[in-house]
Amino acid sequence: MSKAGVDQELIRKLAALLKETDLSEIEIETDDLKLRVARQITQVSMPVAAAPAAPAAAAPAAAPASDASHPGALTSPMVGTAYLAPEPGAAPFVTVGSKVTAGQTVLIVEAMKTMNHIPAHRAGTVTKILVEDGQPVEFGEPLVIIE
Repeated sequence: MSKAGVDQELIRKLAALLKETDLSEIEIETDDLKLRVARQITQVSMPVAAAPAAPAAAAPAAAPASDASHPGALTSPMVGTAYLAPEPGAAPFVTVGSKVTAGQTVLIVEAMKTMNHIPAHRAGTVTKILVEDGQPVEFGEPLVIIE
């Protein structure tokens, strides 16, 4: 069998493998052959009716973005659960109007069963607490504003 015949058979097998495994591309290389087989995948667009919901969903995100860009924003260093007090039923670490010093614990973020004390990044007055006790938080999410 000629080399071209082997290559065509190999290409057909690889194309079938692409379809079977739902891959978009396969590339193989031997000493005397380099072969790449790819297929185009057409993506189906969302129905037009879903489009109006997107701007409404984006609108509430605008307010937290302004808090995140505030120079006094203390952001979460990790994904976890925020706790405002050292233990259930205890007084919170800080409240709005509390004076804090740099390094003072402001809240706790629990991540993977570890309680991580989150220190104030600067001295000042707590002007906003942006999370509730027991609220899940994302990395970089603003937690507290200290001015």
